[in-house]
Amino acid sequence: MAETPIPPVSSLTRSDRWHAVTASFLGWTLDAFDFFVIVFLMDTLAAQFHVPKSAIVETLFYTLAMRPVGAFVFGMLADRYGRRKPLMANIVFFSLIELLCGFAPNYTVFLVLRTIYGIGMGGEWGVGASLAMESAPKKWRGILSGIVQSGYSIGYLLAAVAARFVLPTLGWRAMFWVGGAPALLAFYIRFRVRESEAWQQHRAHTFGDIVRAATSHWKIFSYLVLLMTLMMFLSHGTQDLYPDFLKSSRGFSVEMVSYMAILYNIGAVVGAIIFGHFSEGWGRRRSLIAALVLALAVIPLWAFGKSTLLLAVGAFFMQAGVQGAWGIIPAHLNELSPDSVRGLVPGLAYQLGILFAARTNSIEYSLRDKLGYAWALAAFEITNIIVLIAVVALGAENKGRSFVREHDA
Repeated sequence: MAETPIPPVSSLTRSDRWHAVTASFLGWTLDAFDFFVIVFLMDTLAAQFHVPKSAIVETLFYTLAMRPVGAFVFGMLADRYGRRKPLMANIVFFSLIELLCGFAPNYTVFLVLRTIYGIGMGGEWGVGASLAMESAPKKWRGILSGIVQSGYSIGYLLAAVAARFVLPTLGWRAMFWVGGAPALLAFYIRFRVRESEAWQQHRAHTFGDIVRAATSHWKIFSYLVLLMTLMMFLSHGTQDLYPDFLKSSRGFSVEMVSYMAILYNIGAVVGAIIFGHFSEGWGRRRSLIAALVLALAVIPLWAFGKSTLLLAVGAFFMQAGVQGAWGIIPAHLNELSPDSVRGLVPGLAYQLGILFAARTNSIEYSLRDKLGYAWALAAFEITNIIVLIAVVALGAENKGRSFVREHDA
């Protein structure tokens, strides 16, 4: 079999790199929007489908639990056929399912659709992150990692904006219909984004090659799964139920909850970019730990603040710390992953982490009855952050690793 020609290292222009990072950022932003829409609709959907609110919380579990399936399927396709086409297919898939959620006639159909949506959500991050990090210049990898990952927070922020303006005027179904718009991003990828050079150099010729390469690196893969499980406890444990906590425990109105969500997601974006930038000078692990220490320090304000102002300050800096840590993850995971399976390994580790952490919301919600809502959230995250700091400190780092082979012209 003839080998695929290796393109010159300089074949990607600055514009090409910008389009690759933009496509990854927008894909993750819109995917996150589609997921977080539901956290602002728990009471509305429970009333619409005549089920307890816990049943709506349960749909989050099924979405999260199916994400590894999407990571495996689309990750295998990305390592076999390149990053662009699987990313386009993935975005069209999750957008279509989100659109259909707006037409769900009952809870059973809605639950099935949210479960299927999890496959699409699970496929986007690994493919998009590998495309972005393989296209980004090494010296900009940290800050671009933060920008790409901040798409998650911006998606959450956009969902909060939609809850404030779309929900009161057009109703809950329109919230999901808006989520069908990301399918248009596939056209942008088709015409503006070039294929990854790193993939062209290290491409696998069969699916068997991909499986063998992945299993031969089982030790680093196992570490990444553990790291991602704890990171998922961190993000979903501080985000998913927080709007409900503010409303049911602190008496915030729906409008005030949406404003608070907008505020703390601004903090998340700022944190992701700042700590992503710091990781170029401080290193990935030190920057991760610094962000985690910030999150740990503001838990008293975040969970127990006695006034709206204190809760707002706590929420802002909590998400600055949480997403500050997350802003480093795209670069960190891709640098630790083997070249030939960079489409599969980071995304699958990421999504297996969410599978193992999928009960986070259910656990915190059940702890609420025993400890109270504030202590349920706080105790869970204090324990998790301490363990996570230890795992990061004892882990590996490969900052600045080159993804392409240097060669003579």
